[in-house]
Amino acid sequence: MLTTRPRPRSGTGDGPRAAAGYPKRVTFPVVGMVGGGQLARMTHEAGIPLGIKFKLLSDSPQDSAAQVVSDVVIGDYRDLDTLREFARGCDVITFDHEHVPTEHLRALEADGIPVRPGPDALVHAQDKGVMRARLDEIGAPSPRHRIVADPADAAAFAAETGGFPIILKTVRGGYDGKGVWFVRSEDEARDPFLAGVPVLAEEKVDYVRELAANIVRSPHGQAVAYPVVESRQVDGVCDTVIAPAPGLSADLAGQAQELALRIAKELDVVGHLAVELFETRDGRILVNELAMRPHNSGHWTQDGAVTSQFANHVRAVLDLPLGDPRPRAPWTVMCNVLGGDYPDMYQAYLHCMARDPQLKIHMYGKDVKPGRKVGHVNTYGDDLDDVLDRARHAAGYLRGTIVE
Repeated sequence: MLTTRPRPRSGTGDGPRAAAGYPKRVTFPVVGMVGGGQLARMTHEAGIPLGIKFKLLSDSPQDSAAQVVSDVVIGDYRDLDTLREFARGCDVITFDHEHVPTEHLRALEADGIPVRPGPDALVHAQDKGVMRARLDEIGAPSPRHRIVADPADAAAFAAETGGFPIILKTVRGGYDGKGVWFVRSEDEARDPFLAGVPVLAEEKVDYVRELAANIVRSPHGQAVAYPVVESRQVDGVCDTVIAPAPGLSADLAGQAQELALRIAKELDVVGHLAVELFETRDGRILVNELAMRPHNSGHWTQDGAVTSQFANHVRAVLDLPLGDPRPRAPWTVMCNVLGGDYPDMYQAYLHCMARDPQLKIHMYGKDVKPGRKVGHVNTYGDDLDDVLDRARHAAGYLRGTIVE
């Protein structure tokens, strides 16, 4: 006769777990996410299978993540009292953007709230001048650069580095091509100084392509590295990501991963770090930008990696063991879906899904506006040309630039 022993109920105090010192009542942590964009939406999605609770600080109820997270606070992340009230009941605070004032994050830490990444790390993604200075200190390869005071100083920098054109960037607030100027003369250098913030000048790098090295690091120092990807930009906005980067030598890929891991350790990053890179024509890599949050160049991992960037970011900020970053297929391609003149994208699903049953569509719940990121698609397989064609076709059909 087969007999079974009844399983003790949670919280009864019975069984080997209670005897071993486990808590009688099991509670799951609350992750506080500042920012209601698509990165928060997809990070929340990754936490659902783990039973992780999310609390969201969002600008409006219409924001991408606010549409799907149950516990939403509407407020201004720039207001310290709002941040403090939001943080009550959260076990850790993390972000889907880098714009929270550094001094506010230090105040939260002083209140005993874990902030991941912490303010001393996050400032390197908030301020490009601080980032460049710190990368110089640790010997990370970068384009030639310096802070410039005015258009004449920018022209002097150009003369020091071989002449115009040069790149000018406001040190704070820029993303997706905003706050960045391609400058061909001293006259063209005037606009960046109108913002009233310091301006960083960088040499115009002669590069073959843009790469990204994505890593995730935990508070106790565990770190994982995803394959290095190629990131293709259109008008300063990421259009296509190919994983892994085609034709990238194993040596250079290894250098990029090791560089990203070293930067994360030196800056004490906790969570996801994207290191955007230039691959130069003479076979080097140079650091372009840093992002300390899930990143567009890692969206392919949702369907193309054993553990996505979003799932590993959740694990990292909670100091859980990190998941396997290896790819599931030889090639994965992500294409952003940008808004165009065809707002009813749902009607395009019939064609896209029938044409490619393996296609993965991720929409953000945003109103369609020309040029706005409203979603992305992922494709994967054994043949790169086929995978690229499928992703580009789906993204184009959803946008309305491809009609058959």
